[in-house]
Amino acid sequence: MAASSSSVAAVRSWRTAFLTLRDETLTNPLSIPQLVQSLIFSNSHSSFISAVANLPAREVTSDVLFLIKLVVNASQFEEDLIPTFSNTCHLIHDVGRRVSLDLNSSSWALILDSFTKMTDFFLAKATSNAALYKSVWECLETLRYLVSENQRKCSVSDDIQLVNFLTRFIARSHVDLISLYRPSSNQKSTIAMGKKFPRYGSLWEVQTAAFTMLGEVYSKTGSSFTVDVWQSTIQVLRKMMDLLASKNLVVEDIVLSGFYESVLHCLHLVLIDPKGSISEHVSGFVASLKMFFVYGLTGGPELMSAAVGFKEKQPGSLSLKSTSEEAKRTKNTPYRPPHLRKKDSLNTRAQDPQSSSDHDSSMVDVTSSDSDYSDNDGLLKDINSSRCSKVRVSAIVCVQDLCQADPKSFTTQWTTLLPTNDVLKPRKFEGNLMATLLFDPYLKARMASASALAVMMDGPATVFLQVAEYKESTKCGSFVALSSSLGQILMQLHTGILYLIQHETNSRLLVLVFKVFMLLISGTPYSRMPGDLLLKVILSLQARIEAGFPFKSDQTGLQVAAISCLTAALSVSPSIQVKEMILEEELTDFVEDDKKSGVLLTLVKYSERLSNPKICFEALQALRAVSHNYPELMLVSWGQISAIVHKFLREAGTGVPTKTWKEQAENIVLFAGEKMVTAAIKVLDECLRAISGFRGTEDFSDEKFLDAPFTSDCLRTKKVSSAPSYGPQSLEDTKEERNSCSSGIEQWVETIEKHMPVILWDTSAMVRTASVTCFAGITSSVFFSLTKEKQDFVVSSLISAAVHDKVPSVRSAACRAIGVVSCFLKTSESAEILGKFIHAVEINTRDPVVSVRIPASWALANICDSFRHFVDDFPLKHSTDSDTNSQLVELLTECALRVTKDGDKIKSNAVRALGNLARFVRYKSSSCAHDKPEGNTRFSSTCNNTTMLPVRGNLKAFNGGAINSSCSASLKDLDSLERMVQAFISCVTTGNVKVQWNVCHALSNLFLNKTIQLQDMDWAPSVFGILLLLLRDSPNFKIRIQAAAALSVPASALDYGKSFSDVVHGLEHVVENLGSDQISIPSSFKYRIALEKQKASFLEDWFKRLCSSLGETTAQPEIQSDSIANQKKEMISKAIQSLIEVYEGNNQHTISEKFKKLEGSVS
Repeated sequence: MAASSSSVAAVRSWRTAFLTLRDETLTNPLSIPQLVQSLIFSNSHSSFISAVANLPAREVTSDVLFLIKLVVNASQFEEDLIPTFSNTCHLIHDVGRRVSLDLNSSSWALILDSFTKMTDFFLAKATSNAALYKSVWECLETLRYLVSENQRKCSVSDDIQLVNFLTRFIARSHVDLISLYRPSSNQKSTIAMGKKFPRYGSLWEVQTAAFTMLGEVYSKTGSSFTVDVWQSTIQVLRKMMDLLASKNLVVEDIVLSGFYESVLHCLHLVLIDPKGSISEHVSGFVASLKMFFVYGLTGGPELMSAAVGFKEKQPGSLSLKSTSEEAKRTKNTPYRPPHLRKKDSLNTRAQDPQSSSDHDSSMVDVTSSDSDYSDNDGLLKDINSSRCSKVRVSAIVCVQDLCQADPKSFTTQWTTLLPTNDVLKPRKFEGNLMATLLFDPYLKARMASASALAVMMDGPATVFLQVAEYKESTKCGSFVALSSSLGQILMQLHTGILYLIQHETNSRLLVLVFKVFMLLISGTPYSRMPGDLLLKVILSLQARIEAGFPFKSDQTGLQVAAISCLTAALSVSPSIQVKEMILEEELTDFVEDDKKSGVLLTLVKYSERLSNPKICFEALQALRAVSHNYPELMLVSWGQISAIVHKFLREAGTGVPTKTWKEQAENIVLFAGEKMVTAAIKVLDECLRAISGFRGTEDFSDEKFLDAPFTSDCLRTKKVSSAPSYGPQSLEDTKEERNSCSSGIEQWVETIEKHMPVILWDTSAMVRTASVTCFAGITSSVFFSLTKEKQDFVVSSLISAAVHDKVPSVRSAACRAIGVVSCFLKTSESAEILGKFIHAVEINTRDPVVSVRIPASWALANICDSFRHFVDDFPLKHSTDSDTNSQLVELLTECALRVTKDGDKIKSNAVRALGNLARFVRYKSSSCAHDKPEGNTRFSSTCNNTTMLPVRGNLKAFNGGAINSSCSASLKDLDSLERMVQAFISCVTTGNVKVQWNVCHALSNLFLNKTIQLQDMDWAPSVFGILLLLLRDSPNFKIRIQAAAALSVPASALDYGKSFSDVVHGLEHVVENLGSDQISIPSSFKYRIALEKQKASFLEDWFKRLCSSLGETTAQPEIQSDSIANQKKEMISKAIQSLIEVYEGNNQHTISEKFKKLEGSVS
């Protein structure tokens, strides 16, 4: 009853006070502070505040807003408002803790505006009265309560207003922070004044509260903020970090560590979702963050005196103490566990009523949960050490955020964050990421460092590191090239990580270390590093794998990670030292069969562990890497590889339906079995390619370039990813290749007899795809050394997979293999094989899956090239079955024309196929053109003896797929030729760069066909015009080179017909303007140089051929023929004179003299 009456009295007192205040302000507005003091603050604070629990929330909200508006507006008339503002902040703070105020956007804006004015007032007065920081802290704490209570009601605009308030407040506080380290003889130090008051009264606590709130807002709705808001926040954080760095404000103290942690955590939350570029801030942030890498680990009173700059002499004041001094004080008392220290701290606060009343509302608690000390480092024994450790972790996390936000700009910070020497020597005052990873006593800091290193190694760094070059350090000068610095850094990274791999005992950290090491291996240019570095890496990993890991729970994961690193090391550019080491191991282990353990033996041993699929799979991947990078070594280990594959096939039970497997075992085991068999087959495939000497597709197209100007000097060796990495060939290598070729036959015979009959018909599509892909690695010498029975097996297997398999990946692999086999030179002799391949490929060019049509179109182009050799390379005899040959040519032509309407990747292959056909097909009629020059007339309809194409599935129409090689191919209708040309023109205008290049190459083949009279073709001017346009305007110099090569193919001036003058003037214009072309892609420079290098010799040879052809007779009258010849001579002479002027203007007098001699011969 008494409690009820007291609450009623409190409510009455509250309402009376605010009603009276409203009435009095209307009559006496100039005495607001006195009215507020007498009516509101004169009441007992505790009883007055207790009334809000029994009042409606709206009424309390209305009264609070009225009070704060009244007080703030009165500030323009009064000067001494410290008591009024302080009491108002305290009242609102306590009300907000007890009642959920009903706020909207307008009232929220009012509170923020009022708090802005009051905090500015407090900060201005705090230099002489540090107790005002308590009122500032209460304002911030009130805002935090309001945000948490009204979180669902707050809009993005409300949060933006709060961010603007906080950033303005933090920027305003910079002046006070600077004044801490500018002591004046006339006033006490602000540090001392801030520290001798309760915790929440210090400037550091106020700053901590502001940064904590700012981080919370960004964590909640930061993704919705605008770029301007984000940029303003970054600017404030940058100024704060620069201030800490420039004034050396990194002090080891329990309060300051909380401040640093809040700043760094706020920076982390802002950086994880960047809204704009931070390239201009990266270097500044990194320089500041690096100072925290050794925070809490250095100690020493000299650091403290340097930071503070003076000695505190005020009695009773609390100056900043160093970690070493605190440690000495701690040693004088008995040790107490953290949970007991926390309990003692709570009991101490309970004795202080003021401290007790504000304890729950403290934003920065110096105590922490037991989880903070649950880390197994064993060296953290007090709260300060834990706080310092968290600061180090936060700084490293921010470094990682910067790298992720702008990885390109971050590459310039490698020399700042990573060591260049003595990585295994701890440095007490010099922090870097590797020192943290190696020596930090806090596990979380070491793991954060490993994560940051992994992020740094990924992305643009893989390209950036290719300039690294290791050179022994010299003391001749202070300047060190970036390439040398990076080389030193990479060397130190290898040293430190290899040390950790051998000695680290924490499994979680080891997983991260292996991840970093894999990225490091992938990004290091070992050819520019010490020769034995890669060998050392491989041997260290192999030793660690053999030694195993003592952690039962993570043993498999660590073994997998270690083998993955070994795979990465074996996959980089081959090393002579590694090759010799593996070869020596093979000779001692495989031959002598002693107990020594080498890299290959280790991989073979782990690849046979079928009980552990993860380890087994990674070991197979490593074996595949060895086969690819060190093919010369695989002959000795063939028996082991073949035995492993056979074991997998036997254990996995291939051929058993998948549903039966699922009934017998878990799905994971099933997937592992299918995956393991596929991986084993890929190892077998790579090993066969290595032993057989596979170097990629045996392409006929290279010979086309040998006689073509421009392109003859531009040939380059193509890197074929599917071919093993062979080093430069010598005489000994050639002998070894011949031996390996004969050995390759034996291995292929074993594979065809032992493995292929099982895996080709496996129920798993993955297994069938891998098995068919093996045929794409067979070489011509091996294939035609096989017996006829085994050749038929290979061909029939490919045809069956391409035509009858229902899985697209299998059909795609089969088409790829058909394209490889059809490139064999001797395949063109086998009309039967070509006929079957044509049938299978034509079907797959119609496949609805694009991944099938791409290799099918590639195989189509290869078949057309092989078909050309079939027609051109063998003596032509009279044939009794020329119609079948014509049908095959028409089938290939129609298929290629249809495919030109597909996507660019397919279109480029179709154009290449048409170019191959256009080169060898003889354009003459079998019944009407016997007595006429080939190609001299247009065929009439009476000469069009078109034969209907056979049904696609009927191979009997092709005489069992055979092609009669005794007859030349012929087109029955020149309309097909015109359709080809139209397809070329269409592809040039709609296709990409690769398509355009192939069109130029196809037109070169077309011009080489002697049965086509170019001057009589209606489409010739359009074709020459397109080539001239590409030669003049194409931004790709490879296309320009090929267009020039195509224009140079016609043997005489007569072949250019009406386009002769256009071609001459076009080439003249190109020569004059070649040097003025703007190059946007650096890789184009070498092609422009090639074009400039050959243009002079090309033009000289071309003009000579044209001059010599001017005397050729034509069917025109003699007088008219002489007139035309004279006109052409005059045109050539003018063109040569222009070229002479161009070369003389460029001071190329030698070339100019050659053209002067040529001009004399023309005249």
